[in-house]
Amino acid sequence: MKIRRTSKLFRACVLRALSLLPVALLAASVCFAQTVDPVIEVPNPPNTPAQQAKPYVILVSLDGFRFDYAAKYGAKNLLAMAARGASAPEGMIPSYPSVTFSNHYTLVTGLYPEHTGIVANNFCDPIRKERYGYLDPKVSLDGSWYGGTPLWSLAEDQGMRSASFFWVGSEAEIQHKRPSYYLHYDPRYPDEKRVDQVLDWLRLPPGERPHFITLYYSNVDYAGHKHSPDSPEVAEAVKHLDDMIGRLADGLASLQLPVDLIVVSDHGEAAAARDWTYLDQYTDLSHFQVAGDVITTLLYADSEAAAEKAYEDLRGASQKFKVYRRAHVPRHLHFEANPRAGDPIVVATDRSYIRAHNALSFGDPPNTDPGQHGYDPQIVPEMKAIFYAAGPNIRAGVKVKPFENVDVYPLIARILGLKTGAIDGRLRTLQPILAKHSNN
Repeated sequence: MKIRRTSKLFRACVLRALSLLPVALLAASVCFAQTVDPVIEVPNPPNTPAQQAKPYVILVSLDGFRFDYAAKYGAKNLLAMAARGASAPEGMIPSYPSVTFSNHYTLVTGLYPEHTGIVANNFCDPIRKERYGYLDPKVSLDGSWYGGTPLWSLAEDQGMRSASFFWVGSEAEIQHKRPSYYLHYDPRYPDEKRVDQVLDWLRLPPGERPHFITLYYSNVDYAGHKHSPDSPEVAEAVKHLDDMIGRLADGLASLQLPVDLIVVSDHGEAAAARDWTYLDQYTDLSHFQVAGDVITTLLYADSEAAAEKAYEDLRGASQKFKVYRRAHVPRHLHFEANPRAGDPIVVATDRSYIRAHNALSFGDPPNTDPGQHGYDPQIVPEMKAIFYAAGPNIRAGVKVKPFENVDVYPLIARILGLKTGAIDGRLRTLQPILAKHSNN
């Protein structure tokens, strides 16, 4: 693997945690001290002649950007995208749990978290007898944790170059592939320079130019957690990222390439109740390992007897949550097939925080952020994400009803003319937004 500079970009500490959860990342104070060129180039084969003739897709994620933020805060560039392309005014439905790692990886695989294996930001694998933690590079950079075929691997396998400016899984070698160009995640990388790098990639010679590119921003999610979805800080973050979308759209127009721009988010944000429910006040959890997040607490019993007893103790114990044996989780959650999800499964029924153990008993003050996500979108509709798409392969002014985010993958694969394997997503959901001349 060789590393090269593709533009004059700042050199910074590199956080090698492969994390997209902004609250934890922006609070982290320790970075690796070495200075490296920001763009890593993998010596993948060049675009084949057939792939050079294909369109381009840029997939942008605005972490935590709730479905109604554009209208609520006057995001003029996103609203302009909706006018000249397609949008989901009532939102796109994230997979459960509505957290960052699960949903970013679902977006690029077309598989529910139970099938990708990335069931949360932090979880245990009872079969491997190991723990996955998004801040631990030993596991988050290990491609064996990741199921499915990410879009960049799909493209590279079929002779099409790809690039990733931050995305869950893009730093790991998955199915023996990485994008032709990628970066180690660094939340301090200047926002404008991210756009400039994407445009630089599209200025490369046809054989080297990536046809599928991801781009990621965390600003809105961070503001939503720390200041609440209705805060001036969120309004400011929305405006700033909308400016980045405008900067990108203007740059794409100047290139005169057939580029489809798709802007999504992983989840929305809700005003949290800011009260805590501790599961150990209802049942003995001494026979469990615990993982997950502040909303999706995952329980791993050391025996079937312990799992059943906890289920019986927790069932009906509080109005704040419902509990299920994993085999009987509601079908719409798509959360029953993978032992990494734990058993029993606890699902929050309001905007409260759920934790296995009382944090204060461990000297750990509980999280009291005013904004939160992770909830079931059917229970907390503020979890719904955004979807905007515009470009030569997208019909103008099309509005689609809420759909599951697994359906983004087959849409992108169709635009790029890539063949997919078995996935959970369905092309027919978003096929009506495709222009008639789009026949890849």
